[in-house]
Amino acid sequence: MKIYLASASPRRREILNLAGIRHSVVLPSVSEDLEDGVKPCNAVVMLSERKAEAAFALIDERDDDFAVIAADTVVALGDKIFGKPRNGKDAFEILRQLSGARHEVFTGVTIASPGKRISFFEQSYVYFNELSDEEIEAYISSGEPMDKAGAYGIQGRGCVFVKRIEGDFFNIMGLPVAKVYDALKSEFSYKPALSEE
Repeated sequence: MKIYLASASPRRREILNLAGIRHSVVLPSVSEDLEDGVKPCNAVVMLSERKAEAAFALIDERDDDFAVIAADTVVALGDKIFGKPRNGKDAFEILRQLSGARHEVFTGVTIASPGKRISFFEQSYVYFNELSDEEIEAYISSGEPMDKAGAYGIQGRGCVFVKRIEGDFFNIMGLPVAKVYDALKSEFSYKPALSEE
């Protein structure tokens, strides 16, 4: 079975590569606008479903033996959803709100083949240290926050802000790979290569 990842995220590619899940990338263009009041767990699933559907239109396969993995990640403080910051000022405001608080990271995943589609989400908790304005400004000047939900990357320099986590680390990076692996095996009869070939 051929696997397609419907994402431009280098983190998601890295995670799939670590798991031995060989894949190609397709880059669907979808609106990430959501109605007000949508719960974070529902928002990420809706967006992953949009991405999977759009990805199907880009794939030209002669047989049906393929699956698309689409994902979307948000950071939430209560019911307030933080996606990628619009600019440096937005990144500063997000990080100021996350400072010293516990927030949640939700990733929605849709895996779809021509004959089947499943969607699910994973939820993790992240506890931040108190951040000074100077630390936030220095971090923003690195450029790292600008393409990341919640304006930080736990796998990058943002790791120094994290006091502790509860749940799936890879979910916080952008893809709950153990759940993806299990779904590919159980629902799509896919056998990822755990050994070197």
